[in-house]
Amino acid sequence: MQSNESIVLSIIDNYDNFTSVEKVIADYFIENRTHGDFSIKSMKDNLFVSEASLSRFAKKCGFRGYREFIYKYEEGFIKTSNPRSAGFQDVFNTYHLLLNQSLDIIDEAQIRRVSMLIAGADYVLVCGIGSSGLAAKEMKLRFMRLGILVECSDQSDEMRMQAVILRANSVVIGMSIGGKKDEILFALKQAHKNNARTVLITANNDVEYDFVDELILVPSFRNLDYGNIISPQFPLQIVVDVCYQCLLEQDTVDRARVHQKTIDVLLNNE
Repeated sequence: MQSNESIVLSIIDNYDNFTSVEKVIADYFIENRTHGDFSIKSMKDNLFVSEASLSRFAKKCGFRGYREFIYKYEEGFIKTSNPRSAGFQDVFNTYHLLLNQSLDIIDEAQIRRVSMLIAGADYVLVCGIGSSGLAAKEMKLRFMRLGILVECSDQSDEMRMQAVILRANSVVIGMSIGGKKDEILFALKQAHKNNARTVLITANNDVEYDFVDELILVPSFRNLDYGNIISPQFPLQIVVDVCYQCLLEQDTVDRARVHQKTIDVLLNNE
């Protein structure tokens, strides 16, 4: 059996709006993997919460009351002809949740604006550390194949030096899920001082980045039971892919021609 991802996603999306008591209820439904007695009396006794708390929790999740919430929640438990272990299934469920959250969070109009910035820039610098650095390298390789003059930096000193010498009509893209990497923030601040355009891709929306022109939000791993085993690159890679698609749409014929040239070069080199 597997739980209904859409209901769990709704709970995660509203988690920060819950009271401490409601978070106890939310944690139960996020972590639960089995069908049981979800009646209001049973849940009240098991979680040591009031009926009113259960009702308020359900309403904050977008339902008219607890009865409607639990009806939908129970619908999510389905029999499968290919049973899998709980841990194995949870990995897929978590990816599904992150993908759905990305669809809700990522702003298409903003992605198109950023793609226009990239397409019109004389030079693009993509910065990332650790796993974000791997996503930055992927962005560089993908965009190079479309004829974009782009470089990637995942080393602190190099990142700082490049940011200092950047000028107007350049774009610096910082990748940091936590949004707190000193090197990334330094590069964006310096680029901003030099009148370059700045983009930050992060899951942190609790900080005001006044030196960032475009703040692209991605899903957070916070509150995800299996978030610690999911690659941090995943939400960043989604942004790379949608930006790539937008760039491809801007000049399909020319982008495709350049892309084919890069493939031909690689094949001839072999």
